[in-house]
Amino acid sequence: MWGTVMHDITKSDQSLVISYRTLRKIVGILGLSFPFVLYIGAYLFYDLGIQSSISSYYHTGMRDVFVGTLCVIGFFLLSYRGHERKDDYAGDVACASALGIAFFPTAPDGPVSGMAVIYDHIHLTFAAIFFATLIYFSLALFTKTNPVVTPTRRRQLRNRIYRICGIVMLACIFLILLFRLAPSTMVAVFNGWNLVYWFEAFAITAFGLSWLTKGRAILNNKPDD
Repeated sequence: MWGTVMHDITKSDQSLVISYRTLRKIVGILGLSFPFVLYIGAYLFYDLGIQSSISSYYHTGMRDVFVGTLCVIGFFLLSYRGHERKDDYAGDVACASALGIAFFPTAPDGPVSGMAVIYDHIHLTFAAIFFATLIYFSLALFTKTNPVVTPTRRRQLRNRIYRICGIVMLACIFLILLFRLAPSTMVAVFNGWNLVYWFEAFAITAFGLSWLTKGRAILNNKPDD
């Protein structure tokens, strides 16, 4: 009898682990593909080139894809449960900020009204919180290990990927901030390069890679490793 009960508990725990890994993989796939789906869709269906930023696709025919993908990512982040409460709180904050990015659009290129400027400031605030939370996941939460267990080689490699992804995201956000604060004369030199789009694309790709690794799509091995 007890053997049957323990067997059922073990099966339940394994199913839970599998479902959480699947959730992480979905978040990773969505993040990894997000910038490229927007670009390819805008190019194929609306004959548009790369926009000035990822968020600028809100003002194209890809608006529904932009908003919908952020909502799905937010939902999965809200559903995320880690080993500690702070994992759950981080997921909740990331969800709220993803929805904020979706529903408070960035200002369109060119002259804008006062309300558009307000929405743009709110959008940028939510974007900063979102990326800060993702960086926190990669650098602080994903790299945690059991202090009484020596991490395996693959665990160490995964931690290295998390740290690299976190540093890439941090560097990209820093570069975006520098670009936005740069004098207009300097910005004009890079006009047409769409640097903000590329910085955001690298940051979101790093986010997706980090979550795919956490879901064991990369460097997968034994369940307890």
